[in-house]
Amino acid sequence: MDISTPVTRPPDLYGRPRGDSFMRKLAAFSDMAVTGLGRRGTPPRRPPATETPVIRELVVAARHQEAEDVVSLRLAAPDGGTLPLWQPGAHIELRLPSGRKRQYSLCGDPADRYRYRIAVRRIAGGGGGSAEVHDALTDGMRVAVTGRPRNAFPFAAEAFVLLIAGGIGITPILPMAREAARRGLDWRLVHTGRSRDSMPFAAELAELAAAAPGRVSIRPDDESGVPEAADLLSSIPAAGAVYCCGPAPMIDGVRRAFGGSRASALHFERFAPAPITDGRPFEVQLGDTGRVLPVPCDRSALDVLHEALPDLPFSCRQGFCGTCRVRVAHGQVDHRDRRLTATERAAGAMLPCVSRAPEGERLVLEV
Repeated sequence: MDISTPVTRPPDLYGRPRGDSFMRKLAAFSDMAVTGLGRRGTPPRRPPATETPVIRELVVAARHQEAEDVVSLRLAAPDGGTLPLWQPGAHIELRLPSGRKRQYSLCGDPADRYRYRIAVRRIAGGGGGSAEVHDALTDGMRVAVTGRPRNAFPFAAEAFVLLIAGGIGITPILPMAREAARRGLDWRLVHTGRSRDSMPFAAELAELAAAAPGRVSIRPDDESGVPEAADLLSSIPAAGAVYCCGPAPMIDGVRRAFGGSRASALHFERFAPAPITDGRPFEVQLGDTGRVLPVPCDRSALDVLHEALPDLPFSCRQGFCGTCRVRVAHGQVDHRDRRLTATERAAGAMLPCVSRAPEGERLVLEV
């Protein structure tokens, strides 16, 4: 599907204003990175080059229970200084005390230069990051943040906007709603979830609804039933843009229904990797040990490697952050990431969270 040209260009990945030429390139990247398609169905290009990351230590200045299994943290500089700018849709990468790296959307006020706010749902049986945030990051704790806020889900502020959030997917959507209201756009927000008790930021959404009557819809499944994607898209004002964040089934449903709607553009962000639909079985060999691990068609190489090497780092699991990078000493790689340059790929770099190999191929990894 083609993505319409945004009315207003977002700033760069770090929230800084750029010239028109740069913003045209960023907008093209944003379209492809978010939808997975170029304007003529071409593969997505890698993100623009980033600065060398700086590790910044922040302190948990406040902690609040937002809903069942959802806690929000306000992070501040220990000296009370200002923090780098960010725009709606941005996220930060935390380096947790255990060494885990996890990325969380910023859901506070971009105008607040002294606090970052994130919200995290505890995921039972997950990779341990959400549980560590809930259990270890108490008031006064210090936590490291990598670099500046980055934005792979930029809000382009089209004139007509529909914002769809599922559960904890409200985190990047809430600042977008406030920005749409501030700019005087024609916007709607739909927040879905299992129940009202499970849906975070209820009080803030109620305030937003009171200030903008008819623009905010809260749809708990236990009251309204699980919504159909076509029904969600019917809320769009005119031929506008859709921004969607939430569980994979909701996003996949919205993508399927998009073509039959009057929406002109679709932007989405996943909190979990997309299901593997076109995988082929292959093998990975762990360096010179000779140990060979089969990778089935419905699992990623990272999943298989992590079972054998629990300390192997990872974060986004979507081919964007580069945390899980490994080096391939031998074998042909089917690169599917949005991070590595042609030079890095030629040198043997691979992101096993998304990249694979042809059927029957064996990749020898330096791990």
